[in-house]
Amino acid sequence: MSSSDGPGPELSRNLVYLLKHAHLRMAELTANAVKPYGIDGRELGVLLTLAGREPASQQQAAHRLGIDRTTMVAMLDALEGKGLVSRHPHAEDRRRNVVELTDAGRATLRQAIDANDKAEREFLEPLTPKTAEHLRNSLQKLVLPSDD
Repeated sequence: MSSSDGPGPELSRNLVYLLKHAHLRMAELTANAVKPYGIDGRELGVLLTLAGREPASQQQAAHRLGIDRTTMVAMLDALEGKGLVSRHPHAEDRRRNVVELTDAGRATLRQAIDANDKAEREFLEPLTPKTAEHLRNSLQKLVLPSDD
């Protein structure tokens, strides 16, 4: 590789550049990993958001993922069409739709989690386990709300 092939010293230290390309690489690995289960990386995020919680409204799920309501409806339409989620009116507030994983959705999610975990291990392989855990913890501090 010649010195003109890489991003150059200035760009290779730029956090936006590094995060963008790390995201693109991880997104590609995830997409390839979960594709055999009929979902993509964004749909995996929706399934993970819905799993293990009380039935959520469409609006709550959208808020947890940080996406707009229209995008969430389109994603849920697709997942419902695949038989992975179901929607029904909330018992006390018929204006709200409650979203839940179906049995097929739970089975797909279990398989997709295993595949995604393998993709994450592949992505983090150049790092020591301790450094990989430090990266994950650091990103959580930057991205997730603090309990302080």
